[in-house]
Parts: sequence; C-alpha cells; structure tokens
Amino acid sequence: MSDDTTPTIEEQLARLQEQIRAAMQQRALLVKADADLTTIDTELARLREQRQRLQDKRLHQQRGAVPDEPTGSTDRFPSVPQPAVPKRRPSRAQARPPFALRLLTILLVFGAVALVTVGALLFAAERFLVPPPVEGVAETGAGDDLVPQPGQSLQQRLLSLYLAANRDAINTPPGDDPTPVTFTIESGETAGAIAQRLEAEGLVTDAELFRRLLQYRGADATVEAGVYELARDMTMDEIIRALQRGRAEEVTFTFPEGWRAAQMADLLQAQGIVPAQDYMALVNDPSRFDYDFLRDLPPGSTLEGYLFPDTYTVIPAETSADSIISMQLETFGTRVTPDLRASAAARGMTLQQALTLASIVEREAVVSQERPTIAGVFINRWEDGILLNADPTIQYALGLQPETGDWWKRPLTSEDLQLDSPYNTYTRPGLPPGPISNPGLDSIRATILAPDTEYYYFVSRNDGTHVFATTLEEHIENVQQYQSGN
Repeated sequence: MSDDTTPTIEEQLARLQEQIRAAMQQRALLVKADADLTTIDTELARLREQRQRLQDKRLHQQRGAVPDEPTGSTDRFPSVPQPAVPKRRPSRAQARPPFALRLLTILLVFGAVALVTVGALLFAAERFLVPPPVEGVAETGAGDDLVPQPGQSLQQRLLSLYLAANRDAINTPPGDDPTPVTFTIESGETAGAIAQRLEAEGLVTDAELFRRLLQYRGADATVEAGVYELARDMTMDEIIRALQRGRAEEVTFTFPEGWRAAQMADLLQAQGIVPAQDYMALVNDPSRFDYDFLRDLPPGSTLEGYLFPDTYTVIPAETSADSIISMQLETFGTRVTPDLRASAAARGMTLQQALTLASIVEREAVVSQERPTIAGVFINRWEDGILLNADPTIQYALGLQPETGDWWKRPLTSEDLQLDSPYNTYTRPGLPPGPISNPGLDSIRATILAPDTEYYYFVSRNDGTHVFATTLEEHIENVQQYQSGN
C-alpha cells in the first residue's frame, strides 16, 4: 500500500501551513526591523511550492489517479495550473527612496505652498491694506509722519500702520518725574536689548513698540555705546532723540597714591565735579558712611587713609561729594580684603594703625622693592618706643604752603622739626593720630605683611633708593656719606 494516502497528504499540508505561518510571522518582524528579506522570501517560496505540489497530488487522488513524479510527459489528467510564485517584494530600504530625498521632496512641496500663500497675502495686502497716498489722507493725519508716505516699501507702510495704531502710547511719557536717569549702552548691545532695559527702568512702557519705532526712525543702527541722561517724563521720540545726540558727558580723573584728602578735594573742584569744601566736610564726618571697616575708628578720626586712590569716571551733573567718597570706600573694601585686614589683626595692629604706618611708607618709598623694608624699619621703631623721625608726618602737619601751592613742604628746616603738633614724629613717640595720606594697595600690603628686619634707620641716596642701617653709628656714617653736601 502506498504511503501517499490522503491522511498523509493532509498531515503534510497542515505541517507546511504551520511552517508558512511561522515564516510569515518571522517576515513581519524583519519588515519592522527594516532587515534584509531575501532569505525569508526564498524560504516562503519553497514552502509554498511544496504546498502546491501536495495540493495537486491530493486532487489527483480525489480523481482516482496518482500521478508519478513529473517526467516531462503529459499527464492523463491535466494538472491544476500552479499559480505563479510572487516575486520577492523588495525590502523596505530598497522599496523606498532615501530619507534625505523624501525630506527634500516634502520641503519643496511645503515651500511651494508657502510661497504661493505669501505671494497671495502680499498681493492682498498691497491691494486692500495699504492706504492711499498722503494726498488722500484725512486732514487729521496731515503732518503726522506715522502716516504711510509715498515711496515707502510695503514693510514700512505696514509698520507705520502699526505705529499709528499705538500713537497714544508713543506720545505719552511713562510718568511725570523729570529726575535725570543715567542709562548706559554697552558696545554691541542690540536695539531689542536696549528697549528691554528701558522698559525695566520705567523709561518706556512697551519695549517692543519702542524697538519698532526705533526701527521706523532708522535709529536702530545709529545708537552708540555711552552714558545718556534720560527721564521718565520723556516720550519715546524724545528718548530716541536723546540717544542720538544726548550723550552725557563723562569725566575721568585719577587720585594718585599718597595724596592727602585735601589734594583730592582740590582736583575735584578744579575739574568742575564737586566743590572742595563739600568733599572735605564729608571726609571729616565718617559717621555719614556705614562700612564695616569704619566701625572701629577712634574718636575724632577722619576718612584720611581710607579714600582709596584709583581712576574713577563720573557724570558731573549726577555726581556729589557723597557719591565720590562712597566709590572710594567701596573700592577700599574690595581691594583691602577681609583676609588682609585679618592679617593686620594677627600682627597686633588695628586697621587704623596699619593704615597710618602704610601712609608714611607711601610717602617715604620711591622704589617699590623697598616698601617692605621701610615698613619693617618703622614697625621696629614703633614697637620699641623709638621716635619714628618721619619727615612726611611733619609735612602733613604743615599743610598747604601758600608760597608754592604745595601740600608737602620740601625741604624741611630745623625749625620745622620742632613744630608743636601731634603729627611731629621727631618730638612725639608712637604713631601720629591717624594716616597722613591715602596709601595704595602695595604700601598697605607691604606694611601688614612686612618681614622681620634688623634695620632701624635709613637715609636717601638721592636717587630714589635708600641705604639701611642697624645701629645709630652706621646710620650717622650713611648720613655723612649721602647727605653731607645737602
């Protein structure tokens, strides 16, 4: 009996159908993974061909004849035409064009649609939105430069319509306060950034409206960096004009290291910034200023020594003696750090004592490298109770010399050395009542951080340098060598 009975064929067909179903599931996974489908499609074609042969064999059996395996001769019963095996479908990567090409096609389509749309809108705007020429404008618009003008571009005309609709906001100041407000424009700052800061300062009510007006006036590219005087009672157009030509005048001045407060006051008055007497009145009243480093000032002290020498820039119209001294004190607090002040305390000095010594060092030292050694000499003499014998303290006490206009008399006479003053360190032991000048940071650091030295004396070589001595005898010899001709 043949093995090719109907049940056997049915079993084979069922098995093949299950294999085909599994292969189809595998193919679906490969499609999702965008993987190569060649192998799975070949396997599916083979399984389907086997299934077709079994189906043909089953049909012949049902008709009563079992055909032999194909030999190339014509069968007694014609076989059921075998459906053509479908060609393998190309993989997703092969069937679809590259992603970049698809994206480009989409962009081109949308671009074309957008171009047509914009063109239609521009045509409609030109046809329906643009008002008639100036000649046709109502009488109420005559002379108003926010009305569209002949020869303007479509963008300018639309912008003028926007500005005209906001005419009240443009012509109404944000307030009625005429107090000058300093407004600084930095180099490279954009019109948008300027407008935002103007709104934040309360100088305009609408930053975007101001930016558009600036653009319409053609001033957005001509605003220069600088400091300007504005006010909250100014309209937007008045602010634009101020930014075009109203730059506030700045004055830059320098207080040299070692100057006394009175010299600083004279400079401020000479440059027309503040009167000298206003400045000195505040120098003599430290209680007007609240800084931590001033809280331990001895009674009767002034701000001498704390007025940090530096280069400052101000606008005279907005500057007062109070603001200048505040700038100097803030600079002092930044440069003379809390750590440096703590070092003075660790050395057994108050800040006032350290500045008093530093102010003397500033007036004595010419060569920067000698500052620590000169400071060490004065510290040794002060700690040992020896007279400091510092010429600058007497010069400070003598004050302005009417004959020369100099605040530091040179040379001193023997009579000057006998001056009855608490600042005369030739007759009074210890430190003078306070600083005699306003020292720079180098002298302050040299004093607070001065290394130990064996020297107690020094004398000038007349070239800016000094020769130092440990004993009085050595010092006398040095004086005879370098000062005998004086």
